[in-house]
Amino acid sequence: MKYISQIFDIALRELDIIVRKNRIYGFCMIVFPALLVLFFTTMLDEGLPQDLPIGVVDHDNSSTSRSLIRNLDAMQNSRVMYRFASVTEARCAMQEGKVYAYLYIPENTAAKLMSGRQPKISYYYTMTCMAAGSMASKDLKTIGMLGSAAVGQATLSAKGATPNQIKAALQPVTIDAHMIANPEGSYNYSLTTVFVPGILMLFMALLSAYAIGMEMKFDTGKEWLARADNNIVVAILGKFLVHAVIFLLVIFLYQYYIFEVLDFPRLGGVWSIVRLTLLQVASSLGFGIFAFGLMPSLRMSMSISSLWSVLGISMCGSAFPVPGMDAPLQAMSWLFPLRHYWMIYQATVLNGFPIIDVWFHFVALVAFTLLPWFVLRKVKNAMLNYVYIP
Repeated sequence: MKYISQIFDIALRELDIIVRKNRIYGFCMIVFPALLVLFFTTMLDEGLPQDLPIGVVDHDNSSTSRSLIRNLDAMQNSRVMYRFASVTEARCAMQEGKVYAYLYIPENTAAKLMSGRQPKISYYYTMTCMAAGSMASKDLKTIGMLGSAAVGQATLSAKGATPNQIKAALQPVTIDAHMIANPEGSYNYSLTTVFVPGILMLFMALLSAYAIGMEMKFDTGKEWLARADNNIVVAILGKFLVHAVIFLLVIFLYQYYIFEVLDFPRLGGVWSIVRLTLLQVASSLGFGIFAFGLMPSLRMSMSISSLWSVLGISMCGSAFPVPGMDAPLQAMSWLFPLRHYWMIYQATVLNGFPIIDVWFHFVALVAFTLLPWFVLRKVKNAMLNYVYIP
């Protein structure tokens, strides 16, 4: 009962610091996360990039070439915004960033199509921006295939082939593709669900190191420990109880917004979300406390927390798959909490698989939560004996 009252007393002290004495907590715990969620969900609300600027060089100027250009303009991801007189002009426009790709239709394209002489149309696209380049190249490739298929259909039909024979000749093998867990191919579903939690984990790790460092900076560490009778475990629990509760509320509101309001796909139940959120908050706070214990300096501990959290966004495997990385990087990926969060999220929340399938990642997040246990003595010693050096 004594420990509980001490934890409650320290929690009230921390709440007073957050609300009245240091406004940076309010911005990092509530304002910035809210702006972050709105930024990502509104920027990617269409799911995929749309109306990417495309250029056309049409030297054939036939009904066939105009039909190809209209079909290209009608596609969701592309929009024909420029018509160039030459390839040189189109290339300069792509170098200037006006278009992401351009289609070149040479002279006599329609005539060669009708006579079966296999004309060549060319398309050029920039991969400076991989998402835009990939989308533009896919649309241009589709236009080329549709044009050849239309001519082939007309030729076979003129020769008296039946619709089934035409279909078999134009597409001998039918592809039945299934995009599991993200059937719409939405960037919002795949990027928001890793970037937002990753940046929230960055805030949690930074603020946990910052909260302890500020005790040393303003020489209030002795008073903080005195409220716990110099019991560092009680002091840590009381101080970060408020942090945990606030971040849990913020993350639960974020998850309600994406799953209930925006209808993000998920097959996992509510318990899988709650369990993962508890692990997310506990492991992030634990890592920040560990960083300060490892380097009892406000500046160094915050640098470690920010660097490790930012690297975690690249190393978690959402944008570039971990199995495709070099062996040393694959091994290093296990050292980032976000990697384990992402693996548990896509298994239990997104696909609804049992937690036993990713038990090692579950254990890893528990281990990150317990990391402060190895540096509690150093944290206590820093509060009692260290002098803050800017």
